[in-house]
Amino acid sequence: MKPISVQLYSLRDASQNDFDAVLQRLADIGYRGVEPFNLFGKSPMDFRRQVEDLGMRVSSTHFPWANRSEINEVIDTVSALGLSRAAGGFGPDDFADRSAIARTVATVNDLTDKLGRAGLELFLHNHWWEFVEHEGKKGYHVLQEECPDVLFEVDTYWAANFGNSDPASEVGRIRNRAPLLHIKDGPLIKGEAHVAVGDGRMDIRAIIDAADEDILEWIVVELDDCDTDMMTAVQKSYTYLIHNELATGNQ
Repeated sequence: MKPISVQLYSLRDASQNDFDAVLQRLADIGYRGVEPFNLFGKSPMDFRRQVEDLGMRVSSTHFPWANRSEINEVIDTVSALGLSRAAGGFGPDDFADRSAIARTVATVNDLTDKLGRAGLELFLHNHWWEFVEHEGKKGYHVLQEECPDVLFEVDTYWAANFGNSDPASEVGRIRNRAPLLHIKDGPLIKGEAHVAVGDGRMDIRAIIDAADEDILEWIVVELDDCDTDMMTAVQKSYTYLIHNELATGNQ
């Protein structure tokens, strides 16, 4: 079992109001890590120190996004957070057709070269549009084959592409390059909100089992939107994963 973290984007509204209280609550629930998307005015070093003082770790970060920020800022921030990997991700236009995918491949390979010279790796977070086929091939698969040095944080809900792909198979396809998994759940209906992990249609155990236990480092809970109270759903997700022995926490 791997340690459990949470993508703080899930709690963006509460964090905007009282970020310190959010971090304290996550520590109280038992989360072993957090994955920030915004530091809400804190310096990377102060944020890291606060998280560690609460008995957690910065598992990974989506701040700043490697392909949307100046590369030296990315290197400095990721290093200050005590991490060795920077995150990247792309929009639907970057996977709209094979020409767009080719440009995305070139961008990714350039980023892995630049980050590699600083001793950092690049991992990519996906959405559903990477799993649309163009000329008989999914854009995500093209990227995997033509960007040999990039790693992946598979967002397993979006990898299902609303039931059009098998997320466990997608994890298994790159299991030797996937140190992080985003675990979320929902109805697999486009436009409908996510639900607490365990309450939706995702086969969470099959997805986690598809990962390489020697490569996988963190299980990261994320809910983009939820019709119920988000903190309650984040706590319920923790309980489901811990009680079903799919991840380990501090409680």
